[in-house]
Amino acid sequence: MIEVIKAYPLATLISVKDDAPLITHLPLIYKDQKLIGHIDIYNPQTQLLKDDNKVKVLFSGPDCYISPSIYSTTQLPTWNYVKVHLKGTVNAIKNKTALKASLISMTEFLEAPEHNYILKPDNPRLDKNLNYIEMFEIEITNWEGKFKLSQDKKPKDIQAAREELKRASQDSIEAFLDKIF
Repeated sequence: MIEVIKAYPLATLISVKDDAPLITHLPLIYKDQKLIGHIDIYNPQTQLLKDDNKVKVLFSGPDCYISPSIYSTTQLPTWNYVKVHLKGTVNAIKNKTALKASLISMTEFLEAPEHNYILKPDNPRLDKNLNYIEMFEIEITNWEGKFKLSQDKKPKDIQAAREELKRASQDSIEAFLDKIF
């Protein structure tokens, strides 16, 4: 589950206020059994990311439709996916020095392995925007992994589903981007 979080850090963060869910999509970085994140102060969910508030976090790995045609045995159509669901308690981090260091660290993590861009501590845009960003950490209280990868099939079919997941993910991304760009 940690590998899913590291490879697919764009999370769906869910809080509840007055029985209504607030949902934000933002990168969260796993560190020392916690998730570290940053949010725009104007995001309505920011007010719920205070000490001891409860949240739910979803991470999504690869997924795709699996046609029975790829299997060596008779099967029904299915969908394979990788998901991680976490519950946690939020702690707001109000220290601007820690926020700045965290933004630099997150950029370094997200730029890996090439590191084509380095966010430098003396970047004037960084300092100018620190007052508009809040940092928080989520202490994870519950882990739930949902890995549906045809594991109940024969080894040959498991491998075929693995290859289909890789192929379909690339093809669907390309087809989608061709439609919208």
